[in-house]
Amino acid sequence: MGRTYFVEEAIGQYLSDLSTNLKPYVTGLLIGQCSPQRDYVIRAVRTPPKEEQKEDHISPSKLASVDEEWITTHASQVSRMLPGGLLVLGVFIIATPELSKDSQNALRKLIFSVEKSLTKRRLWKPAEEEVSDRAALQICSATKKVVCRTYDVQDPKSSAKPADWKYQSALSASWLALDCTVNVNIHIPLLATSPNHDLEKNTKNGLNRWSKQIEDSVFLINGQIKDDDTELLEGQKKLRGNTQSSTQFSDVKVLTQLSQSSSHRSTATVQVCSGSINLKGAVKCRAYVHNNKPKVKEAIQALKRDIINTLSDRCEILFEDLIINEGPHKKNFEREYHVLPQRLFVPVAGSNVMLSDYKFGDEATGEIQERFVEMLDQSVQAEDIHIAEEINTGKYMFSFMYQMQCPKLKFCD
Repeated sequence: MGRTYFVEEAIGQYLSDLSTNLKPYVTGLLIGQCSPQRDYVIRAVRTPPKEEQKEDHISPSKLASVDEEWITTHASQVSRMLPGGLLVLGVFIIATPELSKDSQNALRKLIFSVEKSLTKRRLWKPAEEEVSDRAALQICSATKKVVCRTYDVQDPKSSAKPADWKYQSALSASWLALDCTVNVNIHIPLLATSPNHDLEKNTKNGLNRWSKQIEDSVFLINGQIKDDDTELLEGQKKLRGNTQSSTQFSDVKVLTQLSQSSSHRSTATVQVCSGSINLKGAVKCRAYVHNNKPKVKEAIQALKRDIINTLSDRCEILFEDLIINEGPHKKNFEREYHVLPQRLFVPVAGSNVMLSDYKFGDEATGEIQERFVEMLDQSVQAEDIHIAEEINTGKYMFSFMYQMQCPKLKFCD
């Protein structure tokens, strides 16, 4: 039996509007959440046109000319804008009848390319029982016929399986939200034996080690430790009675282990270091889960991934900004201090889910609005941009500092 995708009703109209364009085909991403029982699609986002296409009003006429790299880059950018619990769970193509035969081959290729690109960026590994099917949605622009199939991205030889595509109104209007603030203080030593210090690579290695700490942390939901297999809302139902709140927030505290357990034996090595990277500050994290009897482990997994993703994404954005503004070959500096970008949230119409983005202190509101239009095909009003971390209070300032220094010893377990 194939998977069932429950789809926000507004997506049907969005896809219909795209199909009225006289282009031979349109590609895009499907955004939502996977769960063991069913999958949810809350947004569809068309692939933005490239600059030359905007200027010349040219559209590729054959599916063989689908720009795989452009679509995977778009998917990577969009994934940064998704809070915990949401992911790019598929790709769609709207094509004329003449191109319908080639659509499935193109979709299959894109599904695996997008997943490969996203997996490369992740600092966490999927759980063994995790859903690995991704949706390939094909729509005929003439007949409006919708065909949904899935591919198992863990199996390169996977063949297409049929899937149900069902529209539902107010699909994510009462999803559950989990919020937490995580205090980060990461020290990454740079070995003196390294011929040159690749800051991005060293930072990623340090974050990899830190992410394992987050994976092993204890999560208190509304002050309680809950068993993984219990329902997230268990114990809250009596308090709420039969009334259903449109937004239910859970406050989460993250307790990280200070040291390894006494049963773990380790040996120490000494390494000479000539510099260090320090990441320090408080970050706001958020995850959403469906309201169909979600388990505690689903919610905690979603929040863990948001904590790891938000730190990794900010560092990526900083390095990209440095390359743009200072060039890729700047190496001769002894000390650098940067404030990493702040997190912000933007609501989705008809949903209590909010999408995310990041801004530097000198970035104008108009730039954020343009990015939402380009990446998510969504117009955003200035008053709908909610800054989660106010730098001017000092409380949420999150910084990156790199410094060279006289060689010193590093003791490692």
